[in-house]
Amino acid sequence: MKYPGLSILAALAILASGCSSSGDSDLASYVNVRIGSGGHGHVFVGASVPFGAVQLGPTSIPQTWDWCSGYHASDSTVIGFSHTHLSGTGIGDLFDVTIMPVTGKVNYARGVENDPVSGLWSYADRSREVAEPGYYSVPLLRYGITAEMTATNRVGLSRFTFPASDEAAVVFDLQNGGCWDRATGTSIEVVDDRTVKGYRFSSGWARDQKVFFWATFSEPFTSFETPKENYGRACFKTSQGSQIMVKVALSPVSEENAKLNMETELPLWDFEAVRKSARREWNEELSKVRVATDDPQSRTIFYTALYHTMIVPSTFCDVNDEPRYTTFSLWDTYRAEMPLMTILQPEREKDMVNTMLDIYKKQGRLPVWHLMGNETDCMVGNPGIIAVADAVVKGFGGFDKGLAWEALKNTAMCDDRGLDLRKEYGYIPSDLYNQSVASDMEYAIADAAVANAASCLGKDDEAGFFRERSYSYRNYMDRETLFARGRMSDGSWRTPFNPFRADHTVNDYCEGNAWQYTWLAPHDYEGLVGFYGSKEKFLERLDSLFVADSKLEGENVSSDITGLIGQYVHGNEPSHHIIYFYTMAGEPAKAADLVRRVYDEFYHDNDDGLAGNEDAGQMSAWYVLSSLGFYEAEPASTRFWFGAPAFEKADVKVSGGVLHIEAEGLSAGNRYIQGVTLNGKPLERGYIEYDEIISGGDLVFRMGPVPAVWY
Repeated sequence: MKYPGLSILAALAILASGCSSSGDSDLASYVNVRIGSGGHGHVFVGASVPFGAVQLGPTSIPQTWDWCSGYHASDSTVIGFSHTHLSGTGIGDLFDVTIMPVTGKVNYARGVENDPVSGLWSYADRSREVAEPGYYSVPLLRYGITAEMTATNRVGLSRFTFPASDEAAVVFDLQNGGCWDRATGTSIEVVDDRTVKGYRFSSGWARDQKVFFWATFSEPFTSFETPKENYGRACFKTSQGSQIMVKVALSPVSEENAKLNMETELPLWDFEAVRKSARREWNEELSKVRVATDDPQSRTIFYTALYHTMIVPSTFCDVNDEPRYTTFSLWDTYRAEMPLMTILQPEREKDMVNTMLDIYKKQGRLPVWHLMGNETDCMVGNPGIIAVADAVVKGFGGFDKGLAWEALKNTAMCDDRGLDLRKEYGYIPSDLYNQSVASDMEYAIADAAVANAASCLGKDDEAGFFRERSYSYRNYMDRETLFARGRMSDGSWRTPFNPFRADHTVNDYCEGNAWQYTWLAPHDYEGLVGFYGSKEKFLERLDSLFVADSKLEGENVSSDITGLIGQYVHGNEPSHHIIYFYTMAGEPAKAADLVRRVYDEFYHDNDDGLAGNEDAGQMSAWYVLSSLGFYEAEPASTRFWFGAPAFEKADVKVSGGVLHIEAEGLSAGNRYIQGVTLNGKPLERGYIEYDEIISGGDLVFRMGPVPAVWY
């Protein structure tokens, strides 16, 4: 062996990494894991591998909105280290199989911050915290213990450095989940003097969640106690500096499958090798895009954003099963995260579509917001349709096209969640259904996606039907106010009407108001132009969105409405396509100015570095795509519209090779695209096709100081 004394896993990790820990071979060094851990970012902070089933990291005492991921930059309490977390969501759940190293006698409870002995919890020394892709470490001040953790896909590996103690222990907490989550059934059983197994069943956002685990220690415990229901305590005697490791493998199926996952992924006890292997996995994924910039802040923002796009969707299968995923925040991610997957993760895209088709077979419709085997029905519309249709339209293989069409059509023709009213009235009446405008407009986008898929599959009649139905949103477009507003079952407008009103979940919109939702027709640019009467009037009205007063009115203004430019809301997803309407309308310079303003104002390299919830990768995916110079503004389409490249050069690994992107002459003064060439030929349109992206080649933006239109 070239590296004597090392395990096979450690040797392989060193060989694969090229012994490099800096520079372009270690893009993980540019990631700031804490970006988005402050404000309302809600990002996961801890150890994981790309798209891993395990997200192992600290969980804090609070169970309120800004602790949906279990961690917030403002708080240093730790109740333990949980093996599942959400990242960037607006609802909290999971935090399954929490372990906490302790010394001495403790109260087996979550505890409260103003009572230091009320629970297991300890303050963490954040000044000595280390958070990197695939690794997390922090000292626990109460116990004098340093906790470290890393992970494989399905196994979390923790290493705890103890002080001298006759009462050292690692406590298993199966009671405390995240925010809305409550345990409904738990088990922990001793297998031998190093091993325990069990499960945690719970109800919360995911109403019937099941997690099975198999846990093994690096040395025998002196005893194993069950001091309280839903808790277990593995006891040890330690000397100063003693290190105890514990592997916890998860399975959605059984304890035995969890054991198999551990035996397959992590049979050895070499913490540093696992840490290096996890970092190697992150570097392999991050290296799919290499950007050239002299600005370290921009580099950090980019690679952190790319990192955030690969925490979820998360693996939801065992090593003996077909690849399947969960944590599908589709109302958010159909807009940029899922299109990004079609470019950077074609194999996973196929598996994600197959997952959604499996969900369809089980529940009779495609997913809305699927979590750990449960349909949460969170948010409005039929976003699963858009994600599956996008794969069909882009020509993906690896899944049953007939089943995909069946799923698309049958889901669109369901009668639940306001769809029955839409069939009856041609739109969803506001006096009969809450969030009617938002719901119908999202259904309209999904119908357009079905129509696009039908056209690709040669189903012209169905394409015509769904295309026509995708115009249902036009029923809300009021020519008097020039806004989309609620319409009653008798055809009258909802009154009174206030476009600035933004009550959370109890009005005609969803996390927004009339200003934003008037533009929620990315599938029907021509229809919006027709509504306003001409392209000039369309642009005039679009301008008004970005200069309007940023006030929000109502008794309970939605906390999700953040990151405002006028009434454009970058901190929430319904606005994410709007800027690219300028490029569609022949005003790419306005798009460029606004895209750059979003870069500057809403993406930073500090804890509060995101304008809103990360939303399972969507906020970051917008940045990744836009900074490369293009964005899929029209859902389930093949066109990526040009905006404002942020880097002088970028190399993107695609299925056909490498797409070399160059922004020739880019500088603060040269901010506008003057012309575009693809493989040396002028591209006389405002977009690039998906097939052109994944074929690789040379995409060159010629930049200049003045606005220009080249198409």
